[in-house]
Amino acid sequence: MKTYRIGILGCRGRGTAAARAYHAHPRTEIVALCDLIEERLETLGEEVNVTARFTDLDEMIRQTRPDIVAIPTGTEFHYDLCMRVLEHGVHIEVEKPMCIDLVQADTVIAKAESKSVQVAVHHQGRVGAPMQTIARAFNAGKIGELRYMYGSGKGYYGGYGLMNIGTHMLNNMLHFGKRCKSIAAHLTTGGKPIAPTDVVPSPSGMGTIAGEYITATLQYEGNVTGTLLQHRFHTMDTGAYSMELYGTEGRLFWKSGSAWWLPTPHYLPDGTHDQWEALDLIYPEHYDPKSGAGEADYWFVEDYVNALDEGKAHTCSGTEGRHIVEMMMGIFESAAYGTRVELPQPDRRHPLLRWREESGLEAPAEMPRGYGEWLALESERIC
Repeated sequence: MKTYRIGILGCRGRGTAAARAYHAHPRTEIVALCDLIEERLETLGEEVNVTARFTDLDEMIRQTRPDIVAIPTGTEFHYDLCMRVLEHGVHIEVEKPMCIDLVQADTVIAKAESKSVQVAVHHQGRVGAPMQTIARAFNAGKIGELRYMYGSGKGYYGGYGLMNIGTHMLNNMLHFGKRCKSIAAHLTTGGKPIAPTDVVPSPSGMGTIAGEYITATLQYEGNVTGTLLQHRFHTMDTGAYSMELYGTEGRLFWKSGSAWWLPTPHYLPDGTHDQWEALDLIYPEHYDPKSGAGEADYWFVEDYVNALDEGKAHTCSGTEGRHIVEMMMGIFESAAYGTRVELPQPDRRHPLLRWREESGLEAPAEMPRGYGEWLALESERIC
């Protein structure tokens, strides 16, 4: 069985998590690391025992010839780095969201297709142990026919939460709803429907956003409806980050680190109905929790190895990643123009920037990249 050679491009938090997973997997070998900061290279290189350390990605690829290059960098860098790596004809794994708009996503997919290589987008939650468990229960018919899906975020400012955490939730829901056909969304800032002046640059380099509170209705194939909430909380609440599937015979509940089943479609807290049952999580047979690799990141590597072995796309493929970007842009477009948006959109430009331009406004002024400083400035503007 082939051992796949891996290059890691970016050695901060997400790069370290990816490196630990590739280092732990028996079918992958990290052959090189690349970062502009020598200290990061040294720290991660010592941890995963990699001596080939570069500050130039093109030189890294030429010298070490990886099969896959992971790109766990800031979102604003994804497009340029993906295009540079793809030019070498190398498979890539890029951190979510794939790109900041559809023009970029389309170009990356076209480049990968021209080079006959794969793109995987790091939505690790979709292939992690809780999702494996939920998917098996769903496929076994434990909740009957799917009626409805619901997903929520952690309480970030809505537009930022959509691009940051919502991308994961949309991908999770996509596993069961298949393709999303249309979107209707309502976004508010300061208690009022968004205006072109509420369009702002996202913190963390995630493009252009709007909306302090986001409520979106998603229509999927098979007449299944979903609701996505990305509402700003006063304080963060990671426990709110969850997904629930409602079926004709029961319900399934996904949360990072756990999976639950309710053997009835209706739950009334009156003591006469069955309670939620925790499901045993599913891990790869060779996963060692003592390795330091996160289980979801490890599952992501396992899926990529199997996909390349079989000549098929990763579960979290570039095409799926682009569809998530379509959904997020559809949410912004629906709220901006007050209409239901059919997918895919014929106009691939960022809808919020188009909306501002049509309103006679220039692109929004720059704002701090860090979330805390950004949020303080935005809160002051709203007040």
